[in-house]
Amino acid sequence: MTLTLLAAAQTAAPQPAAAGPAATATDPLGDLRHYWDASAAWVNSHWLQIGIAIGVGLIIYALLTMARRFALKLAQSADADMSFTHIAGRVLHKTKSTVLAIVAIRLVAGYAQPPAVILQLIQFVFTIAVVMQVAIWAREIVLGLIQRRAAEGHNETLSNAMGIIRLLISVALFAIAAIVILDNMGVNVTGLVAGLGIGGIAIGLAAQGIFSDLFASLSIIFDRPFRVGETIKYDTSTATVERIGLKSTRLRSVNGELLVISNTNLLSKEITNFAHLHRRRVSFVLNIIYQTSPDMLRALPALLEEQVKAAGHEFIRSSFVTFSASSLDFELLFDVFSDQYDEVAAARTDVAIRLFEALSAAGYDFAYPTQTTFTAAPDGTMIMPYPESPKPRAGAAKPAKPD
Repeated sequence: MTLTLLAAAQTAAPQPAAAGPAATATDPLGDLRHYWDASAAWVNSHWLQIGIAIGVGLIIYALLTMARRFALKLAQSADADMSFTHIAGRVLHKTKSTVLAIVAIRLVAGYAQPPAVILQLIQFVFTIAVVMQVAIWAREIVLGLIQRRAAEGHNETLSNAMGIIRLLISVALFAIAAIVILDNMGVNVTGLVAGLGIGGIAIGLAAQGIFSDLFASLSIIFDRPFRVGETIKYDTSTATVERIGLKSTRLRSVNGELLVISNTNLLSKEITNFAHLHRRRVSFVLNIIYQTSPDMLRALPALLEEQVKAAGHEFIRSSFVTFSASSLDFELLFDVFSDQYDEVAAARTDVAIRLFEALSAAGYDFAYPTQTTFTAAPDGTMIMPYPESPKPRAGAAKPAKPD
């Protein structure tokens, strides 16, 4: 009986090894031996293709490395910092040598006809390397464009904010890269994406005010409705921009007060920028007395135009406006070609003095508010405000002088 059981055990012992995948799955050492044998058989049968693939792969790697070095030299030889050529060279310089090697291996792997397991491993590593490299490229492109924008305007705020901008961009891009890699591995990323979306919404609602001012600051930096040193009109205040911060902007009013306004509130109102005016229009209203003759009134516009042109400015028009209560009103418009408010103020003063001298010399009188009261008797006879004394009658006897 015992001999029969031992014989049966010896006969049944080899069966698990030949059972197939179920047995190999529970034997890592056997799997490793199986893969080693398959690889050795592949090398023995395809040694020529493998040698050619290795040679071609080395050539491809050398060419890619030379292209990266050329990109670096091109970036260093750019005329100006942060030009598009400089940004492109910097992006290509960020290409990792490991990625170049993996790309070369992936290009020649099909020619060598490797086993399916090795080919899947190469494709998996290639996917991870390419996705991470693309994320690095995208980060460098975005940061390069932002730094180029900062360099153009010499923007101190954007330069100070580059740290947090780099962090936000890196987190966003590498999170997307991780999701793409997991999706290629067969992982269901729907729940992960939903969780990240809900978490982003929660963080956004918690820091709504901070992010609102931050994005408003970036909007001011990139859209450039105004810059530091420019004079703007915000709501009812006219002030000069002193500093654009991440949360607020500081303005110096014309009266000297320091105005601190959040960037969100600043962009929610209409802003008038006085810095980009190639010309400024100046207007005068001249009040002439009613006693002026019609000929003098007809000659007045030409006289005003002559004085404006003599001062070196562009005459627009001069015309009669209306009959006021105590004057005849004429309007004068002319343009001063300057974007500096001090020069415009000086030009307005110069023209005003010229007009006063010319009108005074020509016999024009400026009106000012006056009022005359006329009194009438009960019978309707007009009585002057200051009636004249009655004249003495002719031949009337003078009163005798007392003794």
